[in-house]
Amino acid sequence: MVSRSYSNLLDLISCDSPKIGTTGTGNVSRRLNRVMTAAGIISELEEENPISSAGSDAPSSVQREKLIIVSNQLPIRAHRRTDDKGWYFTWDEDSLLLQLKDGVDDNLDVTYIGCLREEIDMREQDEVAQILLETFNCVPAFLPADLFSKFYHGFCKQYIWPLFHYMLPLSPELGGRFDQSFWQAYVSVNKIFADKVMEVINPDEDFVWVHDYHLMVLPTFLRKRFNRLKLGFFLHSPFPSSEIYRTLPVRDEILRALLNADLIGFHTFDYARHFLSCCSRLLGVTYQSKRGYIGVEYYGRTVNIKILPVGIHMEQLKQVMDHEETRLRVAELSERFKNLVVLLGVDDMDIFKGISLKLLAMEQLLEQHADWIGKVVLVQIANPARGRGRDVQEVQEETYSTAERINKKYGLPGYDPVVLIDNPLQFYERVAYYLIADCCLVTAVRDGMNLIPYEYTISRHGNSSLDQVLARDPFSPKKSVLVVSEFIGCSPSLSGAIRVNPWNIESVSEAMYSALYMGDMERQLRHEKNYRYVSTHDVSYWANSFVNDLERACKDHSKRRCWSVGFGLSYRIVALDPNFRKLSVEHILSAYKRSRNRMILLDYDGALMPQFSIERGPTEESLRVITSLCQDPQNTVYLVSGINKETMSRWFSFDERLVMAAEHGYFIRKNKESEWETTVPLTDFEWKQIAEPIMKLYTETTDGAAIHATESALVWQYQYADPDFGSCQAKELLSHLESVLSNEPVTVKTGHHYVEVKPQGVTKGLVAERILSELQERSIRADFVLCIGDDRSDEDMFEVINQAAATGPVLSPVAEVFACTVGQKPSKAKYYLEDSSEILRMLQGLANFSVSFSSGPRLA
Repeated sequence: MVSRSYSNLLDLISCDSPKIGTTGTGNVSRRLNRVMTAAGIISELEEENPISSAGSDAPSSVQREKLIIVSNQLPIRAHRRTDDKGWYFTWDEDSLLLQLKDGVDDNLDVTYIGCLREEIDMREQDEVAQILLETFNCVPAFLPADLFSKFYHGFCKQYIWPLFHYMLPLSPELGGRFDQSFWQAYVSVNKIFADKVMEVINPDEDFVWVHDYHLMVLPTFLRKRFNRLKLGFFLHSPFPSSEIYRTLPVRDEILRALLNADLIGFHTFDYARHFLSCCSRLLGVTYQSKRGYIGVEYYGRTVNIKILPVGIHMEQLKQVMDHEETRLRVAELSERFKNLVVLLGVDDMDIFKGISLKLLAMEQLLEQHADWIGKVVLVQIANPARGRGRDVQEVQEETYSTAERINKKYGLPGYDPVVLIDNPLQFYERVAYYLIADCCLVTAVRDGMNLIPYEYTISRHGNSSLDQVLARDPFSPKKSVLVVSEFIGCSPSLSGAIRVNPWNIESVSEAMYSALYMGDMERQLRHEKNYRYVSTHDVSYWANSFVNDLERACKDHSKRRCWSVGFGLSYRIVALDPNFRKLSVEHILSAYKRSRNRMILLDYDGALMPQFSIERGPTEESLRVITSLCQDPQNTVYLVSGINKETMSRWFSFDERLVMAAEHGYFIRKNKESEWETTVPLTDFEWKQIAEPIMKLYTETTDGAAIHATESALVWQYQYADPDFGSCQAKELLSHLESVLSNEPVTVKTGHHYVEVKPQGVTKGLVAERILSELQERSIRADFVLCIGDDRSDEDMFEVINQAAATGPVLSPVAEVFACTVGQKPSKAKYYLEDSSEILRMLQGLANFSVSFSSGPRLA
């Protein structure tokens, strides 16, 4: 039953966390070992006054870690009792969620959260929940029928599932339009699942593994409540290219929700690549590969990307092959298809499985190779569709009519070239068909994983008793042939398969023909390739690998300090150094008043002037503040910028004591009367004659790119270019420039949307080093240091200042150092202020004190 907190759609959209423990019907008297009763937001008070788990049933020292597996459906089958009084339940042995337990460490207790396939009457829900929890360690989520219909059949199956399979809703008849009420139902169900996780989780110890597209926004609700939650997500469907995905009206909300996980898993690199491209294009986040792992940098957190296709349950399949009923069914089928070459297809009856295309390919095979009529048969097993609607009916009608036409055209007495099986089969029956099939064809036009080729490969390996039934030599090499679509998830892992474009009927027909004429040696080699992979990458391997990577991705959670940012589904956390905190104006003003020798380093771009301001010149307020600080004889103010020296001279020549550094530290001027000096030995700039023509070439071939030139550097910027193409061009440009400038005294570096060439050693950190060096030469030891910056180039300054504070003896032993960045983000600075307006207010507070300054020693 849905709790009352979800009846208000305004509350739904705001995504406010409901109170824990008030989930309505479905609460049971007995709980799992630990119930989390407080959100895991880290605060400065947490270490001093830790929040106790009031709802814990036992001390944490005796609790075992849990793996909480969250999915749309529980791995449970519900059965109504014969007397119609109550229910009894059994494990669903075919469920992937149950099978993956074999790959989970024995030290982890596994708890399942999900829905039942059957609708449970509200009066029975408490009893059912109690049974499932105590007997199966399962926590059911009971959804009202209307909510479930909008969530599952509406948003999931009518919208997300077709879109993720590359079907655009171009018309109401084709896929259906986006319906806001379906989206609201989807969000509501995800919040209900979050409540269920809340009932059983100990966030400091437990792992949560969320499965598939039904619960893509669940990570946001969980992360909002537990900042340090150890959370993994695996997508079992394809992830579409950015051109398809960006049509989704709620595209940003879903991407941000997924990025609230610690580990995101995909079957293939293609799916992961599409996801990363969407993150780059739509959210502007970057990713990189480091030591074999792909990571997305997201507000100080590294979201790891896992690429590994799921496998099959080897032991279950082998047990089925050992059953007597399997052997009997194999014997029946062997007799039925005696003297025929059997091509086998096993697919769900939906629009993406390409059944009709496969039948057309069979028709073309018989048309072009009439000698095979009466010798080859295509057995097509059509499982019932999981969805519903007119498109499913159209697929069924087309499949039946095509099969009927082929059989009528090429059939013979006692022989139908197409055998269509549309009734549900038991697993052992399907295995029996695998065993007698000479070739298996899986030609879906788009599919997530599809384990049919894996099952076929293992089944064809057989065992001694089946070899006897099939009259095969048990010591002879095994043989099998697979024809698979290049658009299914298992295709990249099956190196022995014949890959085809399912849309190309002629290509599929040729693959069938190749399979018919393939020699025994090639059949053996292809089977061996496939068997070697499938047998070593089963579902246990997949689950164990995912959980291990999840542990690795979460190992530093306890060291992180987190801040909450955003509302609703835009919520995310910023993970920063534990010592990183907001700069208190009262704190710095107190230190400012106590000090006598002050060093103030201010970055202009992005710190004193907003980064995206149209007007780049200084405001009256910023000029007034800098003037006031410079007039205090106890202060020496350094203004550092990437702007050229001519512009710096024009904007900031109002005070003779202001020290300025231009072009990121290449030029420096000590006061108004001094000349600009270079911070590195003066070199010629002949390298520009080499670099600039190369940059121009890449600019001409990259729409949106531009060259920014200063006296000391050349910068190729591509923030307005296509993200993927711009990044590709930047990598090529970087390699090109490094090659041709290898003997020049320059550094070629790349950053966020730029490639830069500048003289070696030029950084803002060099300016800080030079300032400290001059202080040491004058035997002046600053007792107050303020360094403010906003981007990557300022991190060099922070590093030098922090090192000086740690090692001495340049600064006073009692010196107070304030390295401050703009915004909450990963930084070497220990403090932050939100934006340039806060920085100016803080500096104004210091300047107000300096208005009535007294004489004192000067630093420079």
